[in-house]
Amino acid sequence: MRIFVTGATGFVGSRFYKLAKESGLQPLGQSRTKPINCNGDWIISCIGSDQDWSDTVTKVDCIVHCAARVHQMNESVDDANALYQEVNVLGTLNLARQAADAGVKRFVFLSSIKVNGESTSPNNPFKPEVGARPSDPYGASKWDAEQGLLEIARETGLEVVIIRPPLVYGPGVKANFHSLLKWVDKAAPLPLGAINNQRSMVFLDNLASLMLECCENPNADGQIFLVSDDHDISTSGLLKEVATAMKRPYRMLPIPESWLKLAASLLGKKHVGERLCSSLQLDISHTKQQLGWVPPASFSKGIKETVDDYLKQKGKE
Repeated sequence: MRIFVTGATGFVGSRFYKLAKESGLQPLGQSRTKPINCNGDWIISCIGSDQDWSDTVTKVDCIVHCAARVHQMNESVDDANALYQEVNVLGTLNLARQAADAGVKRFVFLSSIKVNGESTSPNNPFKPEVGARPSDPYGASKWDAEQGLLEIARETGLEVVIIRPPLVYGPGVKANFHSLLKWVDKAAPLPLGAINNQRSMVFLDNLASLMLECCENPNADGQIFLVSDDHDISTSGLLKEVATAMKRPYRMLPIPESWLKLAASLLGKKHVGERLCSSLQLDISHTKQQLGWVPPASFSKGIKETVDDYLKQKGKE
């Protein structure tokens, strides 16, 4: 199978590209710049509404669309929203239409759990069904792309598969999860000991495994899949797991959740407080039943590999 992987130098795309190659498939990568030491076929291009993919889509059987626009620092809300629409919506649908016209069989779209929302209430995890367009601009752009892809599928017969991951972690992770690793590494007491939320996450290799399954499994056609490690954990539990893997002291102060949220709000970090305290759970039973798939790596294994890579990179600094 010849697979075209967009965003193939990104955190998720690069891992999937490597897995596809190891599995005997023939991945063709896309990115805005050519990666260093590239030893495979590669397309240098941007994702946009007017991009011509005619020379590419005629050569592939399946497209795995990982490329997306996320918010950048020093970017206005209006600029971000316009770019979300141009790249995440119009760019995605432009690629899918050209793929359908060229006879590409399947289009696997890496969406986001933000389509469902930002948090869940106790014992009420997200499922594939969504009642309304999300309010978050990034999540809304993914929702719009999903709806457009499903319409293209109805019109053309293109097999569309949608995957909505939550927070993805693994070796090389950046942003908030990397900050969490640094907090634990400092062994300083953290005010999170009283947080009893439950959150779903997904290890990078587990997500890549599901993406590969969605390229080949006939039961994936037309489906929306939620994905996680199938192991929900509280914020304090996550920090303890990381501390254990890092062999650092686990020091948590039992500060009430309401106090923590108030402090975060006063510091202009309300969204950080909400994420640390709120629950976000995914029900992946449909994914497992429809595909006969289970996450191949355990949560503990994922955390250990992530921590080991963090310590290795730290030693190089």
